[in-house]
Amino acid sequence: MKRIKIGIVGCGAIAQVQHMPNFHDLQDRFEVTWACDVSAGAAQYVANKYNVPNHTTDYRELLDGDVDAVLLCHRDPKTEIALASLNAGKHMFIEKPVCFSKEEAQSITDAAASAGVVAQTGYMKVYDPAFEITADATQGWDPAFVQVNHLHPNNNLHLAQFHIERFDDVPPEAGEASSAARDAAFKQAMGENVAPEAKSIFFTLSGSMIHDLYGLRLLFGNPSRIVSTDVWQNGRAVSTNIEYPSGARCIASWVDLPDLWDFKETLEIYGDDRRVILTYPTGFSRGQLSRVTLQHIDENGRHVTEEPAIDWASPFVRELEHFHDCVVEGAACHTPMADARQDIQLVINITQAYINGAPVKFGA
Repeated sequence: MKRIKIGIVGCGAIAQVQHMPNFHDLQDRFEVTWACDVSAGAAQYVANKYNVPNHTTDYRELLDGDVDAVLLCHRDPKTEIALASLNAGKHMFIEKPVCFSKEEAQSITDAAASAGVVAQTGYMKVYDPAFEITADATQGWDPAFVQVNHLHPNNNLHLAQFHIERFDDVPPEAGEASSAARDAAFKQAMGENVAPEAKSIFFTLSGSMIHDLYGLRLLFGNPSRIVSTDVWQNGRAVSTNIEYPSGARCIASWVDLPDLWDFKETLEIYGDDRRVILTYPTGFSRGQLSRVTLQHIDENGRHVTEEPAIDWASPFVRELEHFHDCVVEGAACHTPMADARQDIQLVINITQAYINGAPVKFGA
């Protein structure tokens, strides 16, 4: 099996908890040749721990090195390095949030197309075997109602279960440049003079609730409009009412519960005579399975509840395996950057509905 030589940009929590251990387990498919981080300590730590031969604080050095592909999981926004990687002819796996504005998304998509390379987004939840069961179970019928509940504690409560090395050697100018680029991307997406709570939910939707939004798109397509968006707790909670062309409505909520250990993320899909409930564990977990509950009425009129067994397969591993297949075998990418533009549009529209206090047509 051909191995892809890959460089990783960003050596923080998601790299240390998920990606680097998974690359180690997938040595028949990947050879990590470079580790890069603006923290010299983090880059060296990851390189030493996982026997990566090269490490650097400058992504340009990585791109000039022996790499076929890059995995981008550094601090947002990722647009500068994404464009540089694609223009250098490297295949790209980019973690969420991929970017914040429609213009950024288009430029990344165009660069990937011009280079003729794979640009895959890190939408790991749709590689979850439980999501695939949910997708199969919802084929052939239109739901009447969909509900998303994403109750999110402080990530540090779960990261404490892992050994993560953090370093305080990031140059101030690197953080300042990242913050300035983030502000510029937000202004490009939403304009000037936006209320702080609107800005807060924009980044929550982009960074955490994006998992729920892209899952909805893959199951039901794009919505017709955002009926309303409500924000409370000073921007720490958001609930939006989304309408689909079929007439179905989705109520999707994200709430910050910083000191509550129990992470809850559910997707509930209801029809007149059936329902599907998908429950996810936190993304900062290893070996914890999602769950699916199926309820329907059988041919005898009996109400039946089933809980299918879920394959012991990590979504993070499966998305890397798929990336390998796309690069080496030419498989069609299941989560291409080109489609992620729709998710960025939805984040913008949900935020607009709050700012305007009125419905917003999707894509407007």
